[in-house]
Amino acid sequence: MSGLLTSLTFFTVVVALVGLERLAELVVSRRNAAWSLDRGGRESGRGHYPVMVALHTGLLVAMLVEAWVRRPEVAAWFAAVMLALVLLSQALRWWCITTLGPRWNTRVIVVPGLPPVRSGPYRLLPHPNYVAVVVEGMALPLVHGAWLTAIGFTVANAFLLRVRLRVEDAALATLPRAGGTEVVGA
Repeated sequence: MSGLLTSLTFFTVVVALVGLERLAELVVSRRNAAWSLDRGGRESGRGHYPVMVALHTGLLVAMLVEAWVRRPEVAAWFAAVMLALVLLSQALRWWCITTLGPRWNTRVIVVPGLPPVRSGPYRLLPHPNYVAVVVEGMALPLVHGAWLTAIGFTVANAFLLRVRLRVEDAALATLPRAGGTEVVGA
């Protein structure tokens, strides 16, 4: 089993599966964004969205390039721990998606008149999906020792999240607290 966990082929398959999962997210996101916009939803932060797409796509490509070029030695126990963190981050992400239901998407859309979601992971944190993004962004490359990618993505993502959180928080701040609305994609 340790040889499998540390093989480049296994890592490539894991990254490809994450890529397929991202495509599934985009299908759900597109459907849910249409749902929100049909209900009068207002989108904010369009300017940073292409940067976010490029960063997340770049993460998948960069970690594969780094792993195949550098061919680092990875301890099986370390690969297993990082893979467990990736799986936990995926579980958290899909908990967020299912909790928000049709309000979740990858954009920032405020739907007037809908009460805020305060169940699931949102009862614990205001932006739990970003916890999943941060953990996965560090752990997924480290499954095969792509530490340059892990650090590079984490730093770039920190700058992006500063923008993204400001956009989401500003969108929420314009809404009444008691009968407020929800920002989707958070």
